[in-house]
Amino acid sequence: MPKNRFYNAFDMQEWGSSRKPDYRTPFQIDRDRIIHAHAFRKLQSKTQVFLSGEYDFYRTRLTHSMEVAQIGRSICAWLLSRGDPLGDDFFIDADLVEASSLSHDMGHPPFGHSGERTLQELMKRRGGFEGNAQTLHLLCETMYQNESGVKGMQPTRALLDGVLKYKKLYTEFATPPLNHFIYDTQAPVREWVFGGARIPGPLMRGEALNDFKSVECQIMDWADDAAYSLNDIVDGVRAGFLNVERVERWAAGEAIGALEQRHLDSFFDAVRKDRLENTFSKKIGHFIQACRLKTRDNFMAEKTHRYAYDLVIEETARAEAEFFKKMANDIIFESPQLEQLEHKARVIINALFNAIWENYVQRNERVIRILPTNVSRLIETEKTQDGKARRICDFLAGQTDGMVVRTYRRLFDPEFGSFRDLS
Repeated sequence: MPKNRFYNAFDMQEWGSSRKPDYRTPFQIDRDRIIHAHAFRKLQSKTQVFLSGEYDFYRTRLTHSMEVAQIGRSICAWLLSRGDPLGDDFFIDADLVEASSLSHDMGHPPFGHSGERTLQELMKRRGGFEGNAQTLHLLCETMYQNESGVKGMQPTRALLDGVLKYKKLYTEFATPPLNHFIYDTQAPVREWVFGGARIPGPLMRGEALNDFKSVECQIMDWADDAAYSLNDIVDGVRAGFLNVERVERWAAGEAIGALEQRHLDSFFDAVRKDRLENTFSKKIGHFIQACRLKTRDNFMAEKTHRYAYDLVIEETARAEAEFFKKMANDIIFESPQLEQLEHKARVIINALFNAIWENYVQRNERVIRILPTNVSRLIETEKTQDGKARRICDFLAGQTDGMVVRTYRRLFDPEFGSFRDLS
């Protein structure tokens, strides 16, 4: 296969120490290291929408990430099939997009967005918590970390940029944001991703910098939207949250135009004929073929082709994705059942954070060591309270749904984990 001129040495440079080259491309190494990482395997037991393990057909963060990766690869194939400007020796690397897609949710904590909101509440005055920023933290700092000082997985610049959905630092906002930021400590990573180039002033206004994405990140982002806007609906029907009557009641309170009505009719017909998965799988195909490229000019375009092109999505496809996302949010995510789970997540994560804080930071008169030795050592080596809080946050974010519930029960449930149970 001829060399792919779309990428250069700048794109393939690795963060941290250099890797030994082998028979794989740098982007294939990125993908393989993600797949074999402990943090990636944990996604099989982290909530996507419904608690992992509750039923075997619900999507978890792992199955969702696999679906995003498949859609991302298909978008790359579709764009290449369209030809100009792409060709056999000038194309968007599907392995790179797959790596970005597989890793994009690795930083998300247990209990899905409920867990993310709870950790953000706890970290609001200590640098914040954000799932995307935590993914960057894993790739650069904590994955494959060991006693010899190795940190992160030495990802390529293109991969780090591929997962950087947001690029604005926490304190670059006028008021502390709830989400869509990276940590202040990640400023050197952002500077390295841009190759030291100065960010133009207009990009620092509002959300402009967060909207400034490499083309691979745009593909991953649209693949993510395509996957969860449609698949959350499928899971919602299977779980009993969505049915024809409930959706009709919801639609009666919405401004439904002719286009939205066609989406509703398609949904109702698929539910009544029990062809929902088949119908929505075809919609994913339409979302893939709604993509095209256009050229753009910006301060990074001369350094890399990754910023010389924008991904353009047909407005009808984007509007359909937004319609189904709103349906899922209004009927599923704001339902009493999921609000109850949010309350549970807040109780459990708050209790565990406070218990760790009291024994490792505040240090009551009698200290009880409740953490694994390697985690307690990381907390103790931090010099500031903010640093210690970040280590506690890392530990909790890295837990699966089941792990965090079992830890909570061991600490607070008198009937669980007794001495008799351990004998």
